[in-house]
Order: sequence, then C-alpha cells, then structure tokens
Amino acid sequence: MRYDRITIEPDKMGGVPCIRGLRIPVATVVGMVAEGMTSEEILSDYPDLEANDIRQALEYAAEAVRERELPLRQGA
Repeated sequence: MRYDRITIEPDKMGGVPCIRGLRIPVATVVGMVAEGMTSEEILSDYPDLEANDIRQALEYAAEAVRERELPLRQGA
C-alpha cells in the first residue's frame, strides 16, 4: 500500500513517521484515537490535519504492527 500522507524525513522530528511533512507524528494521531477522541475532536485540536490524514495514520499503524509480533501478557 502506498502512503501518500505519511512522510519520514530524517532531519524533521528525528525521522519518525509524520503526517504530510507536518510536525504531527502518526503516533500522536493514533494515540488520540486510542484515547477515544473522535475525528472531529482531533481535527479541531489540529486544524492542519484532514480526515484522510487520520484514516491513513490508522492504516499505517495497522500495517506496522502486522510486520512484527508484539508480546502479550497471558491471563489477567
């Protein structure tokens, strides 16, 4: 899949994946969604973002975790 809204620039934000060259990391957007924020709330807090940025950040994160196994705690 091609991610045209995700950029990685070594000289910007330490090379972490960001949204469209902005200084807004993908992890920040995904974290806000995980905390229960709606797209409307995120767009209000970050007016430079667009709805498609949020969608592609989630797609990018989903693909990133597909690439490796994460340890999970057994039992509760």
